[in-house]
Order: sequence, then structure tokens, then C-alpha cells
Amino acid sequence: MNFFSPKFNKLALNFGVALMVTACAGTDKSKQLDLGPNTPLVGVRSAWTSSIGAVGFPLEIRTVGHLAYVASSDGTVAAIDARTGGDLWRTALGVKLSAGVGSDGRYAAVVSRENELIVLDSGKELWRQKLGAVSLTSPYVAGARVFALSADRTVSAFDVVTGRKLWQQQRSGEALVLGRSGIVMAIGDTLVTGLAGRLVGMNPLNGKIRWEAQVANSRGTNEVERLVDLVSGVSRQGDQVCVRAFQSAIGCVDGVKGTLAWSKTASSSTGLDGDASEIFGTESDGRVISWKRADGERLWMSERLRFRNLTGPVLVGQSVVIGDEAGTLHFLSRKDGSPLNRVSTDGSAIQASPVLVGQTLVAVTQRGGIFGFKPE
Repeated sequence: MNFFSPKFNKLALNFGVALMVTACAGTDKSKQLDLGPNTPLVGVRSAWTSSIGAVGFPLEIRTVGHLAYVASSDGTVAAIDARTGGDLWRTALGVKLSAGVGSDGRYAAVVSRENELIVLDSGKELWRQKLGAVSLTSPYVAGARVFALSADRTVSAFDVVTGRKLWQQQRSGEALVLGRSGIVMAIGDTLVTGLAGRLVGMNPLNGKIRWEAQVANSRGTNEVERLVDLVSGVSRQGDQVCVRAFQSAIGCVDGVKGTLAWSKTASSSTGLDGDASEIFGTESDGRVISWKRADGERLWMSERLRFRNLTGPVLVGQSVVIGDEAGTLHFLSRKDGSPLNRVSTDGSAIQASPVLVGQTLVAVTQRGGIFGFKPE
């Protein structure tokens, strides 16, 4: 796990190194359970494979219709047809990336390590604009605008065609931020973003705050213990969105009224998925948990995949699908977390939470392999 200081001072960077070691220590291979032979109870077949190049940043796979938008660390961005695995387009930007990909189906946006917001139109570069700080969050593209969340908790809006900055709002916060993608999305006519432990609703036309919902409170006595940023990977049903605050809580918020329905203690840095009745998540030690969406009460917990450095989940029919550090996708029963099947990729870690695009499950690995599977 990576942590960054928006000010990049020496003290904060030292904290970041210590945190990285502590987080990685949570993966204890000696305590991993032997999974035994795979006994498929649901069918999963390989549909296609592709590649994008090594991925070493917090990639978000953006889906629009039958397309999956992916990117590599070296600046290759592609729109993949999830039905066939073929490229709709592929572009090499020639710069290292720190965040991406955002897209509305036509325009796509990423952020470079030089803090440049880069926008493409159907694969052709349109413009670049310098951001004031590093960004690890995938830009959000909607309503002829591009919204970017920077590590210093600045939210900026740009015209998608010209790149002209329309507005900027900044929220002060802790010295450190989490080295993962945060939350930028829309609910109705409200731009919703995560700022520290709050989910915040903003007017997308001018950036004015409409509401704030406190999901988690900073705790402890130092920057590390106070870190409660909201992480990407949300479960949305209608106007309600359920989110995770880093290593502290999960909670559900009414995205119109800005009211918190409930919040429960939980410890992880991966996102959530679910439906109208349940939400699912993976904890830092590899436990997989199901909660009741209405009130956050726990329904079941599985310890079968502990210490395997899991991704966030995706709900696929009656299965909860989770990737691990060995490049395996685990299909668990949504009823009780029992194993239904597992499939392998290229042996490197599943880098982003898998996504369902139409009828195809798409996963991207650290080595840059892109895999399409057809669950039956």
C-alpha cells in the first residue's frame, strides 16, 4: 500500500515508507489455507485474452456499454470490446500514468505522473492540463466536463473539449493521503466525491457544496492513524451509495439528501459491491464479508481466502468474484461465501477489482494481461 504527502516533505515521506512496510506485512503466506483441488460448481470459460503493459498504479477499469477502458503504467490507454477482446482504439501517450481511466463512452481521461490531466476523444489526444498536485484518482467524465480529484483534496472541473478550467474547490486535510483511487461520481445532478472521511455532494456547475455525510471520523494521534480517506469501488442502488473509509468503516449514504443511513466498523482499503439486499467486501486480512444493505448487519463471513491480498469484489449472478495476488479469480457463493469455482490468469496479482461488462467478466493483472471470462 502506498501513501503520499501532498506537500512531499521529508517527514511525511518517511511515514509513507513505514506505512508501506506495515501494510505489506499483512500478507502472511505461511497462514494461507490450502485451498485443495478445485471443484467447479458453476461454469466459467475463458473467452479471450489481451494485454496492455505492466500496471503499477491504482487502475480503475471503467465500463461503458460493452466497452472496458484500461491503461498501463507506461501511458498506453485502450478501449476494449468486452464481447471479443478486440481494441476499439489504443493510444500511446508517451508518459507514465498515476491515475485512470475515466470515460463517458467517447472521451477518456487519465493523469500522468507529471500531474497532467490528459483527455482523449475516441482515442485521439485532445489536450493536457497541469494539476496542482499528484492525482491517484481516476478522472470522472460527464456532462461535457472532466472532474479531477487531487491528493491535496482539490476538486477541479474542466471543459471536456477545450480543457478550460471551469472551477476549483479545495478542502484542507491531513498531511498524508492514501495511495489508492478515491471517489468521484454523479448521483442525479450532483457531483459526489470523497474528501477525507466524508462523502460530499457538489454542484457540478460551480463546485459549491450541497451536502456532506460523515462516514468515518479520524482517530488516533498521528497522521497514519487519522487517515480515513474514502476509496474507490462503491455499491450504488438508486440514490443510495455504500462506500468504504480506509481501515475504519463502511457506510451507506443517501446521495440526494446527503444523510448517512448507517456506518459500521470495518478494516480494509478495497471497495464494495452488491445489490439491493446485500453488500460485499474484502477485509485487509483476506476475510470476505457480506452485510445487509438496509442496516449494515453482518450476514456471513468467510476466512477461506485470508492473507491472499485480495481485490474488491464484483457480484456476478449468484457469485461474488474476487481476485488475489497470485492472479486467481475466486467465485464464492453469495449465500454463504462457500467456493464455487476458481480460474487462473497469468500468475501475477489481479491489479484492479474485476468488472462485469455485459456478460463478460474482465480482469487486469499487474503484468498487464487482460482476461475475459464467461460465467455460466
